[in-house]
Amino acid sequence: MSIILKRIYDDKDQLSGNRILVDRVWPRGISQEDANLDDWMKEIAPSTSLRKWFDHDPDKFEEFKKAYKKEIKEDSEKQAKLNELKDKSVNERLVLLYGAKDEEVNHVVVLKEMLEDGKF
Repeated sequence: MSIILKRIYDDKDQLSGNRILVDRVWPRGISQEDANLDDWMKEIAPSTSLRKWFDHDPDKFEEFKKAYKKEIKEDSEKQAKLNELKDKSVNERLVLLYGAKDEEVNHVVVLKEMLEDGKF
């Protein structure tokens, strides 16, 4: 299982693999052609209320992780999308694309952790 996290704005080399955008909102200034995506799974992103509460505040990250994992576990659509991501990562590299500026404090880090742990 190879999972790469890549900020879509820094994706000049267009890594090969299953290229999935996992943000709820389409990234500004990026055309669909330029994104070169295999899929856009906005359903797996945190709810609007959780995203707004978190606001990418590093001090809230641990609490955000718990809340986001709980949100995924309690939402059948999010569960299905997470299983899809897991299936896509079996035979080919999975490139999870996101728009957040912080590479270490965002929801994609949580997704990768859940996929690698396999406990969901």
